[in-house]
Amino acid sequence: MPYQVNVHEAKTQLSSLLARVEAGEEVIIARANKPIVRLIPYTAPKPSRRLGEAKGLVELKPDFEELPEDFMAYFE
Repeated sequence: MPYQVNVHEAKTQLSSLLARVEAGEEVIIARANKPIVRLIPYTAPKPSRRLGEAKGLVELKPDFEELPEDFMAYFE
């Protein structure tokens, strides 16, 4: 169950609330016992992959598409 505090308490104890969030706890800030904000740990977005970023790192041999002669026997 998340830890809930009112706005005034959140203002005076922000550092300790942040420590709780860093420890993995969820903190709810409420006004007149009505929840208005949820504090959760920040997770950075994963960097997007760029098309072609491995260009030049992979080399295909000239016989890449040729199958070994005994390989087709597995499909029969």
